[in-house]
Amino acid sequence: MPAAADRSTGLRDDGGDAAVVIDRLDKSFGTVHALRGLSARIEYGRLTGLVGPDGAGKTTLMRILTGLLVPDAGRVTLAGFDVVQDNDAIHVASGYMPQRFGLYEDLSVMENMRLYAQLRGMDVDRNASLFAELLDFTRLGPFTKRLAGKLSGGMKQKLGLACALMARPAVLLLDEPGVGVDPVSRQDLWRMVQALTDEGMAVVWSTAYLDEAERCDSVLLLNEGHLAFDGPPGELTERLAGRSFRLEEVGEQRRAVLARALDLDTVGDGVIQGAGVRVVLRAGSDTEQIQALADRAEARLATVPARFEDAFIDLLGGGPGGTSALAERLPAVELESDIAVSCRNLTKRFGDFTATDDVSFEVRKGEIFGLLGPNGAGKSTTFKMLCGLLKPTHGEAHVVGLDLRRATGAAKARLGYMAQKFSLYGLLSVRQNLEFAAGVYGLEGEKRRERIEEMIETFDLAAWLSAAPDSLPLGHKQRLALACALMHRPPVLFLDEPTSGVDPITRREFWTHINGLSRKGVTIMVTTHFMDEAEYCDRVAMLYRARLIALDTPDALKRGAVSVARPDPTMEDAFIHLVESADLTDEAVA
Repeated sequence: MPAAADRSTGLRDDGGDAAVVIDRLDKSFGTVHALRGLSARIEYGRLTGLVGPDGAGKTTLMRILTGLLVPDAGRVTLAGFDVVQDNDAIHVASGYMPQRFGLYEDLSVMENMRLYAQLRGMDVDRNASLFAELLDFTRLGPFTKRLAGKLSGGMKQKLGLACALMARPAVLLLDEPGVGVDPVSRQDLWRMVQALTDEGMAVVWSTAYLDEAERCDSVLLLNEGHLAFDGPPGELTERLAGRSFRLEEVGEQRRAVLARALDLDTVGDGVIQGAGVRVVLRAGSDTEQIQALADRAEARLATVPARFEDAFIDLLGGGPGGTSALAERLPAVELESDIAVSCRNLTKRFGDFTATDDVSFEVRKGEIFGLLGPNGAGKSTTFKMLCGLLKPTHGEAHVVGLDLRRATGAAKARLGYMAQKFSLYGLLSVRQNLEFAAGVYGLEGEKRRERIEEMIETFDLAAWLSAAPDSLPLGHKQRLALACALMHRPPVLFLDEPTSGVDPITRREFWTHINGLSRKGVTIMVTTHFMDEAEYCDRVAMLYRARLIALDTPDALKRGAVSVARPDPTMEDAFIHLVESADLTDEAVA
């Protein structure tokens, strides 16, 4: 991989050998105070994670580090250069991959790379060896002629990384590079970043995935513009020693048990893990309440090692409660059949390309059914066929007993759909989007007004009603999208990566609603790249190369990945194991 920029140049009067020095940084946008007296150091040869809830100031800090924003007060030096006074030098010394990387989708991989080289002031014709190194490093060599718009999510991120590395930067700034990227592709990103830090580059990785933060050398945890923690992630995790527990083998009771656990005053956080429930006690709490809950559920209470995620949620005051106000308002779902969604031999071809190949499964009423797979595996295509948005090339699909080939309109009226790519109307305000959704689903009069007010209250949208959706924080955008999908109280809900990019606390809020809806009999199909979210599912279908390669409970899939090296595999381990096993099978057949 190309070496980082020469670090012997630049001003060193206040930073020594630090890659970045942040000194009493302040930044406001009107009445919103994004950063407050922030001070920190980022070292060369280390991977520094930047984490925090939505609105904590992470992206603002990243943009100041790149010289795209000017601070109101304080000073930042990067590779020895002042980000304000030496702005041109900052753009040479740093590489920046923004949260929504600006690839030109109508240009090929190589054309994008050449363009970014020219924007960096490089002589394209004299840098063929650099292009070759970057293509080899990112494994994009076989795809130089493919249009960027035709790349999978993981490959787009790799191309974005190649463009960010074009000028051999001393400091690499990555704003949530793992969003929307499957576990296999994320492994590749980690491999590349590890190689860069081994060569001495400073890498800052902003992330909403706390398992990613746990793998960093150091973490800066922001909250409301303040630096809440600065140090190795293990140092924060150690504070939770003896406070993390799991109720083992809770089984079908797990959603009810989780809701009851989260409503205990001694419990600060809790999540479902397969057939069990993981909880974190508040500081100073004893185990009396949670042991009593375990006894009532006839479950064994086991102490488990703390995770960085436990410490993160605890530091921010704990997660949301276990009761969904939205689900409490809903009547129980009644269906004529216990099968809410089914597909048989479902196939979709686009020309010579097969996106979904002979997929069959059934989803029971009230089940949370996960659809997993690498980028480009066919998940979204399958979703769209089950929602009536795409017509299958072959096969059939049914929703609440309605054949999507013959009763598409009637079926759509019985389901809610939250798309992977945010699909609200940007020219309408938040209230107008809610009004539009209510109208589309035929709600009128008093019922229409009641449902809209219900969604405003449930999803805390009152302060944003006159705002355009694009101006909302990501967590509020996703809340609005979910509100629109649930406006007509559908018995079946399709969620295509509903929590992609949102912080862990907002994800927990979403899953409180999802668990509550499931308990009322709503059937939920969900795709996700968060493997901890897959643990919430009753069953998981795994797609790879358009085919269904596994269908089972999360715990069963994890058991299938047990090995000497991985005696207690995670869902991410199971995901990678299934992909690797499928590759070996295909090679054997070939």
